[in-house]
Amino acid sequence: MLQVKTEEKEKGGRARLKRARIKMGETLEKKKKGFQMPHVFVIMFIIMILVTILSYIVPNGQFATDESGAINPDEFSYIENDDPISFQDFFSALYTGFVNGATIMGSLLLCSGSLGILNHTGALSVGITKLSEITKGKNIIAIIIFYLYFAGMNILGAGEGVYPFFPIVTSLVMTLGYDRLVAGGTIMFAATAGFACGMVNMFTTGISQEMVGLPIFSGIGYRFIVFLILATIGFVGLMLYIRRIKKDPSKSYVADEYQAQLAELKAKEEAGESGEKSNFTWREAVALIAFVILCIWLAYGCLVLSFSLAQFAAYYVVYAIFIAFIFKINPNQFCQVFSQGAAQVMTAALAIGLAQSVMVLLKQGKIMDTVVYALGNSLDGMSPMVTLLILFLFVTAFNFFVVSGSGKALMMMPIMSPLGKMLGINQQVMVLTYQLGDGITNMFWPGGGLISCSLCGINYGKWLKMSWKVFVTMIVSAYILIAIADAINYGPF
Repeated sequence: MLQVKTEEKEKGGRARLKRARIKMGETLEKKKKGFQMPHVFVIMFIIMILVTILSYIVPNGQFATDESGAINPDEFSYIENDDPISFQDFFSALYTGFVNGATIMGSLLLCSGSLGILNHTGALSVGITKLSEITKGKNIIAIIIFYLYFAGMNILGAGEGVYPFFPIVTSLVMTLGYDRLVAGGTIMFAATAGFACGMVNMFTTGISQEMVGLPIFSGIGYRFIVFLILATIGFVGLMLYIRRIKKDPSKSYVADEYQAQLAELKAKEEAGESGEKSNFTWREAVALIAFVILCIWLAYGCLVLSFSLAQFAAYYVVYAIFIAFIFKINPNQFCQVFSQGAAQVMTAALAIGLAQSVMVLLKQGKIMDTVVYALGNSLDGMSPMVTLLILFLFVTAFNFFVVSGSGKALMMMPIMSPLGKMLGINQQVMVLTYQLGDGITNMFWPGGGLISCSLCGINYGKWLKMSWKVFVTMIVSAYILIAIADAINYGPF
């Protein structure tokens, strides 16, 4: 009799699980009413059109450059653009942008394919299950671990190098009972704090300090304080959202999906599918230990050996081959799984190419130098505090159009450096102003936010609703930190 009741309970649990899955599928297939945020490709294409139109309205100009290509801010001239953007040039920029973005795109596809192999082994999900067992259901510890990981990697300037982790971590966070916006916040708030502080970020801080004659990564102590403040703001915002949806799932910004997700998790539990112990064997242990070693090695490579994205991709592929050997994945299956892993980030890879296409049009339209020159003239005679505020806001706004941190550094620092000397603002403060202006909105503006959201499966409009207060708080705090830096004469010069 007891066995019969147990079987009936299991059948009932499975039936509820099936109904929950059907409900979840129906929910996700419903057509949303009202305004929908355009696809990332549409937004990038609109920006390209806007840049093209402005190239015929804004006067064309350029700064003189020396033999090394450095801009001379004292020599600017308006010019006639002998090669204006034509109909053919506009569409050719798509190809050129994809070629220019090939390094990032190729690295992203290779890394994501390699992580697809790891995901196929189940080592990560089994490891998370084991972590849940160890922490006795305190899943917030897993969130903290993920948060620290993304913050740490972006302190090193990993940037696009961690894109392949986004879909994997999103899936894992959702299995812990949180919605996908929690996953997005865990990833993107942490990445923002790490990248923006610029402690050992060669792509922004390193380039900027080298250009203005500062020791590379000097002033790291104050930047660590900046990191702690920004990371705390992001984490508190994330925890407040978690408390809100745990108390009332209907208050999630993806409530329909989240409630269906919780119903499925509950049905799994009742069906006895979630109470099993993790099958954590030596293979999973070796895979995860090797992954930790990989992360440490890549961090060391960024900091000491000046690794580029090529080295990132190379070691990911080596790792994928290693775990394929451990889990006895044959070559044909390896190629299939690798392709599936790479396909997960294809939208993001194409979006990167489109972002580079915007840069191609900006350069051909010859309006970038004109904008920077007008800014320099408008700031002449203003107080340092007002100048720093305007510069900070300008870099923040400019980041909407030009997402490349190193590219903006090459454009902005030759102007910001002499401006700081004229106004008595030391060079370290100017670098900090640039760094924070560049880094905080990378995951908020469409250029980076849309790519990140697409990797996490998040609607960009929902992300803005969930995150805008956190980013505004970060921006306000960043300016206060810049003002304090100027007041204490943050050096060296």
